Amino acid sequence: MASVPQADSGAARQDLYHRIEKHNFSPLWEVYHDLIPDEPKTPCKPAIWKWADARPYLMEAGKLITAKEALRRVLVLQNPGMRGESCVTQSLFAGFQLILPGEIAPSHRHTQSALRFVVEGSGAYTAVDGERTTMRPGDFIITPSWTWHDHGNPGSEPVVWLDGLDLPIVRTFATQFHEPYTEDVQPISRGEGASLARYGNNLKPLGAVAPFGKTSPIFCYPYDRSRETLARLAKEGDPDPCDGWKMEFINPLTGGPAMPTISTFIQLLPKGIRSRPYRSTDGTVYSVAEGKGKVKIGNEEFAFEPKDTFVVPSWHAVSVEAAAECVLFSYSDRSAQQALGLWREKRGG
Repeated sequence: MASVPQADSGAARQDLYHRIEKHNFSPLWEVYHDLIPDEPKTPCKPAIWKWADARPYLMEAGKLITAKEALRRVLVLQNPGMRGESCVTQSLFAGFQLILPGEIAPSHRHTQSALRFVVEGSGAYTAVDGERTTMRPGDFIITPSWTWHDHGNPGSEPVVWLDGLDLPIVRTFATQFHEPYTEDVQPISRGEGASLARYGNNLKPLGAVAPFGKTSPIFCYPYDRSRETLARLAKEGDPDPCDGWKMEFINPLTGGPAMPTISTFIQLLPKGIRSRPYRSTDGTVYSVAEGKGKVKIGNEEFAFEPKDTFVVPSWHAVSVEAAAECVLFSYSDRSAQQALGLWREKRGG
């Protein structure tokens, strides 16, 4: 006959818990609903980082620490719900990186995958696996996992970009590896634009082998190309009620996401649109390339301007009211969730 818990069993339970803890056991029934909730729960909170606040701090940091000394001079965008964890969502990192004229950020490689979205300034470069690309505002640049990369600024103005990395994902799997290069700058073996010419025109070399595994062989997606595509789409049809005109950056060799752990997008929202609420399980970071307006995330509302960054946590409804035509770059862990069969969305409510 099955045992029936007694009403006065509280003390006995606590005694049981105390005894089993000594043997590294714990009762699932005490935490079951926290571990398997009815819908996603996250400590990540809606937040915005204003460029007007960030820029003075970056420039001050530029006077106090060199790019070489810091390895990477970055202001981390800390989610207010997860302070001290160096993450913007539970699975992603975000930060503003500054490189001043004449500086070099030394070459290294790591297992974490990284993206750069250029926020301000031109003339700096990123070098990846023997090829350099000049950075211009709005460019989306990839550093694939375990590839040598360095940054330099031979130009005349400071350059800042938004860093996005899968640091928390790699940390979860305890697969963090890092290696400095033997010199500050890696050798350059290909001309600038070589990867874009080889893979970026709906063509590929015969017998092409993916140079970066599941990551796109194109490591720079220029903003002028992306912007031209969005403008053409806007002439050809009505905007989606939730997204406006939204495109995903892809790996041309596979048709899949440009990065295996991070999905990346760019979208155009026409002036005056009030997008319908949208929610999905991938917490998403947005960088404002153009325009201004207001974004409602859950029950909170934020005004945004160019170069601001905001985050939408998992399963929080988001809608945008565009006071001017807006272009938003965004990234999330959607590709990782889709690969694992976890991703879900809800449109219009």
